Amino acid sequence: YCDLPAASPQTWGEQTDVPEAADWYNSTYLIVAGANLPMTRTPDAHFATEVRYKGAKIVSMAPDYAEYVKFADLWMPVKQGTDSAAFLAMGHVALKEFHIERQDPYFTDYVRTYTDLPMLAMLRPHGEGYVTDRTLRASDFDGALGQSNNPEWKTVVYDEISKSFVAPNGSIGFRWGEDGKWNTLPKNAASQAEIHAELSCVDTRDAVVSVGFPHFNPGEPALLYRNVPVRKVKLADGTEALVATVFDLQVAQYGIDRGLGGGNVADSYDDADVAYTPAWAEKVTGVKRADLIRTGREFADNASKTRGKSMVIMGAAINHWYHNDMSYRSIMNLLHMCGCVGQSGGGWAHYVGQEKLRPLAGWAPIAFALDWHRPPRHMNSTTFWYFHTDQWRYEKVSADGLLAPSAKARYKGYQLADYNVVAQRLGWLPSAPHFNRNPLDVVAEAEKAGATDEAGVARHMVEQLKSGKLAFAYEDIDAPESHVRNLFVWRANLIGCSAKGHEYFLKHLLGAQNGVLQEGLDGKACKEVKWRDAAATAKLDLMVDINFRLNSTGAYSDIVLPTATWYEKHDLNTTDMHPFIHPLAEAVSPGWESKSDWQIFQSIAKAFSGLAEKHLGTRKDVVALPMHHDSPFELAQPLGVKDWKRGECEPVPGKTLPLLKVVARDYPNTWRKFIALGPLMTKIGNNIKGIDWNTEQEY
Repeated sequence: YCDLPAASPQTWGEQTDVPEAADWYNSTYLIVAGANLPMTRTPDAHFATEVRYKGAKIVSMAPDYAEYVKFADLWMPVKQGTDSAAFLAMGHVALKEFHIERQDPYFTDYVRTYTDLPMLAMLRPHGEGYVTDRTLRASDFDGALGQSNNPEWKTVVYDEISKSFVAPNGSIGFRWGEDGKWNTLPKNAASQAEIHAELSCVDTRDAVVSVGFPHFNPGEPALLYRNVPVRKVKLADGTEALVATVFDLQVAQYGIDRGLGGGNVADSYDDADVAYTPAWAEKVTGVKRADLIRTGREFADNASKTRGKSMVIMGAAINHWYHNDMSYRSIMNLLHMCGCVGQSGGGWAHYVGQEKLRPLAGWAPIAFALDWHRPPRHMNSTTFWYFHTDQWRYEKVSADGLLAPSAKARYKGYQLADYNVVAQRLGWLPSAPHFNRNPLDVVAEAEKAGATDEAGVARHMVEQLKSGKLAFAYEDIDAPESHVRNLFVWRANLIGCSAKGHEYFLKHLLGAQNGVLQEGLDGKACKEVKWRDAAATAKLDLMVDINFRLNSTGAYSDIVLPTATWYEKHDLNTTDMHPFIHPLAEAVSPGWESKSDWQIFQSIAKAFSGLAEKHLGTRKDVVALPMHHDSPFELAQPLGVKDWKRGECEPVPGKTLPLLKVVARDYPNTWRKFIALGPLMTKIGNNIKGIDWNTEQEY
């Protein structure tokens, strides 16, 4: 579950999207960190070697002399796990020399247009001074800056032309409910007049205040206070707030001295006592400060001259560390301030596994039966296995220990498992199973109580949840009714190499001989998950492995269904590293009893359909659908979290609760639906990334 870096949705709100390998050849400066190109990207490594003949420089960061180091003009032998310190030091150099000491025109225009650096963030009192709070919104102003549609989701900048606060085009509030303003055009959304967003108020400030920045270094203060220029804003409620641009906060975060006084700022790059300077990074990483300074300067200078053709290639050796998001975001910061993201030959190139389908839009309706039923029932695997293998009972990592020292900590004392349960009941995460009762029975009961449509079923379920007669399964995951019973493993080695916590899978999921040395008792501290003294074991009744080799999962399975290999079937192959689709043709027939994956699932569907005529028939199901990205429901709670179970609000599907969607299940016709393209592709059409279109012609 470690392929996709959390830093991507944290920064952009999007799943990882990176260039194909051929784009390395368009770069003129490459930093390679934690991605062993000739070993793990052998077919594409030639792009990295060939671009050197065009004059590109390559810097390799690796603690050992790995294969990719031989490509390097400069080798930075960083200590393991310290990549973020190196990139923070390079960011310190780029920010100071290209944004503070002088303003590079390309960089300044880029960050003003494509990043949140001009956006205003509110400050709140804390400790010796202030800490950052949420972003300033149009709804904070009297008259909402002329915005009536989703003003709580529209960020604010200070316009240097009109000398006023404005809501510019482009924030997420413009995506839903109005047309033509969800873009990065530099315009005042209310008047569509041109604006010039202020990046820094250092020369026009109303005051200078001390702002605390979290610092997770044992033995040192939890917050480092640095002086930041601010503006004063009168809010709609008559109070006055202090706001700072994200740019000014970032400069302070990097410890750059701007002559504002105060402590914790660097006199020079050689100041080893201030975090994020090259001298500080030298102590942490073991890399010479001169190399960090030169690389940061060259990376930025190259990006300035080529309009962003500086690139960082990174991979598993960074991504699989516990705090991988911190490392990746230190890289992203450097790329943003140098105008590289979104430019050919520039930006970030993350490669771990082959996790993305290029033709996702065409594949998804077939894979998830969206041509027949919507919505599908999906589950995030990390939460699923963490609970169903009872690893939450053994958890020793304290969630409180991960909180920023400036956090409001509304859920202080909660364990990691508790946060998952809260996220499910508020509609942020999926769940499987959803509830402590069969959803087929839940719908039948709702109809018996008088529900005649989906809204009626939802109302009935809300009342059941409020009264406690119905509960989310993960609140008592060790209850027999919450156990996972049947598991199909398709072309993956779950038990052998994919499982995080192998021994817990053996004990709690399979009931097999295992090496768990003692009972987990740490889960007793959970506030949202019921504790049972006797941990559940052997939860699965059936495990089926579909594979062409007898791997570890097959050895533990009840049934193994042999599938055809790559050269024994017609198939399509696609990755995020290549723009093409690779069709594979059947060279030889499948051996002995093996069949293609499609034939196997078709056979299962046919057998299931026959049994369903007697045992299931046609039923109504309910899917607890989380509030999806790329949908209006992502605007559910704008100015803070309210929890219905704490009595802070009512449980409202799509706002403070998952959407409750009724889906008709025609079980006897499962096989017939499997082998035919369903009518929803013409009635509803297709959808990807929030974009809808009619597919009648394709159908």
